[in-house]
Amino acid sequence: MEALKLSPDLQLASRMDAVIDGAIARAQIVGAVMLIARRGTVVYQRAAGAADREASRAMTLDTLFRYASLTKPIVCATALKLIESGRFGLDDALTKWIPEFRPRLADGREPVITTRHLLTHTAGLGYGFSEPEDGPYHRANVSDGMDQPGLRFDENLRRLASVPLLFPPGTAWNYSLATDVLGKVIERASGVSLPEMVARTITEPLKMRDTAFVARDPARLAVPYASGTAQPVRMGDPHTVPFPPGAMLFSPSRILDARSYPSGGTGMAGTAGDFLTFLEALRRGGEGLLRPTTIQMMTSNAIGNLPMLMGPGWGFGLGVAVLRDRVAANVPQGAGTWRWGGVYGHHWFVDPKHELSVVVLTNTALVGMIGEFPDALCRALYASIATR
Repeated sequence: MEALKLSPDLQLASRMDAVIDGAIARAQIVGAVMLIARRGTVVYQRAAGAADREASRAMTLDTLFRYASLTKPIVCATALKLIESGRFGLDDALTKWIPEFRPRLADGREPVITTRHLLTHTAGLGYGFSEPEDGPYHRANVSDGMDQPGLRFDENLRRLASVPLLFPPGTAWNYSLATDVLGKVIERASGVSLPEMVARTITEPLKMRDTAFVARDPARLAVPYASGTAQPVRMGDPHTVPFPPGAMLFSPSRILDARSYPSGGTGMAGTAGDFLTFLEALRRGGEGLLRPTTIQMMTSNAIGNLPMLMGPGWGFGLGVAVLRDRVAANVPQGAGTWRWGGVYGHHWFVDPKHELSVVVLTNTALVGMIGEFPDALCRALYASIATR
């Protein structure tokens, strides 16, 4: 894929700068990198604030971030490439590839979980952060993929399999460790490690040189912060961030520990530019990465009318949320928009109708992902393009 061209839009820049500068001035966020591409051209790019507030290190366009759930669509695209090549199937039973992973329902039954269930988060799995601190994932010490540096892949899968499924696969949607499990399917089906398969399939072909499961250049890594009472608080290690009814446990050092299992859901680090390159490759039909029909399947609703995390008007494809009804969702994006975020403080979306790809990476959890700041950026963006 050719490097994206840069053609700044001054009117757009004025609107976006105002939102970002305001968020930094009000101490909502510490720093951010934002990139907007329209019709294949970068029309806005900005690095603002601090990558390390205490050391007075400024944010730069090549700052590395802990991707958190930006990892998910990269790993899902890797799986879909293997499915394209016939290495495994969407409806393969999970036990074909991980026979030792056999979670059961609360009544003791062992249901069939398929690759499709993993990709769509309908497998009956969950996350520890979405349950109270005395919940079953906590009692089994299951890692959400952001904590417990050095934990091995097979051990976390063993712990996860010991917890009863939340529902029969295919009957509900629940955000979960499914993409971590998918990572092990990729390893078994390909015969190589998940990091190697992601590199061969995605990051090397797209020249995403800064994106990996271990930080490529720790000196460029943004320091993570969490929302505080007066200003964001520099994260400790570990660091707990409330997320009712539970809490998210972060271990920022995990991205530096090569012994940590490669979490397919949260385990990568990279730059905003690398991630924009990935999104644009998909938006433009695959760029040789995936077939257009595969991308269409990935970015189309695959869960019917099952309720999901983002509320009315949203569905879910094979690794991304999909906007079904913009009126019901009360958002300015066009129908067919696909999106997600990352709990270290990121959000992104692709709006095919308006030929937009947008990446916003911050170092402030969780306000960079949800709430006033991302909503204000979105409103400012669409107010600008509405005049064109």
